[in-house]
Amino acid sequence: MDGMNTATTTAHNNARTADAQTTAAIAVDELVKRYGEHIALDYLTMQVRRGEIYGLLGPNGSGKTTAINCILGLLSYDSGDIRIFGEHMSPTNYALKRRIGVVPQDIAVFNELTVEENITYFCSLYVPERARRAQLVNEAIDFVGLGDYRTYRPRKLSGGLLRRLNIACGIVHQPELIFFDEPTVAVDPQSRNSILEGIQRLNAQGSTVIYTSHYMEEVEQICDRIQIIDHGRQIALGTADELKRMIDVGERISVEAPTLGSDAKLREHVLDSVRALPAVIDVDFADDMLEITCTQGAHNLIDVLQTLRTLDVPLGHVSSHTPTLNDVFLALTGTELRD
Repeated sequence: MDGMNTATTTAHNNARTADAQTTAAIAVDELVKRYGEHIALDYLTMQVRRGEIYGLLGPNGSGKTTAINCILGLLSYDSGDIRIFGEHMSPTNYALKRRIGVVPQDIAVFNELTVEENITYFCSLYVPERARRAQLVNEAIDFVGLGDYRTYRPRKLSGGLLRRLNIACGIVHQPELIFFDEPTVAVDPQSRNSILEGIQRLNAQGSTVIYTSHYMEEVEQICDRIQIIDHGRQIALGTADELKRMIDVGERISVEAPTLGSDAKLREHVLDSVRALPAVIDVDFADDMLEITCTQGAHNLIDVLQTLRTLDVPLGHVSSHTPTLNDVFLALTGTELRD
């Protein structure tokens, strides 16, 4: 009887895994990649649902780029399984690759070609029919707002417009799955907003998006779920709110208290008193500012201010902040994403 139950459970788990691989946009199962003695990917698993914007984050050397290259069939791996839309990815699965678009961090266009010629060239790699290709090129140009720059060569474009061209070349064939690798690096705020809005429109039109960025506010703004990897392994996965609940930090309170800078004895007494509050994790004083880290609680700010008033500490500007994704990243990896 126990054997039958074990067999039934195993069959159920196998069926569930197979169903997830079939329905997911990307299903990566226990992926291992070694470079000699170095393990770049350590049984990495990833399930990207169709129609979501999936943030993939990791510090330098975490294995993020290696994972993407394996998924795209650009890099071999030692063991594991990769499926895209239920199909095995391989270097020669060209039919599957036509359903994928890649917008790399480095600008990948030809300086000798105009905006329209660049987009047409990249479209021709996927779409042989000339009439269909012309339609797609026009739609891509309109989508990224480069209609007034069709005849411009890349060297004449601003950084933001060049990024838009890079995007147009990667999405012109209207792929079902799109990888965006740092698409807003070194662009002005207006161009950044335009790019992010464009990615959200692509997603609304049905594309599944894999998004990597060093700008946490972007990830939080547009991603449905976020996976953090380090040393080739997943260390966290969830929505932005779910990730924030994984760490102890629930609130950061900043209090301007310039008098503490000139009175060392009072400063130490204040730091000790605030540190003794039940919800306080850490207290620091620098540049006339008290920086107080607390666990989650409804009355943290009130408790801190009451303590300071009891000690007759004159207060200036006061602010309270909930944890950010960067706080999560720092707590889980020991480094900031931009390091």
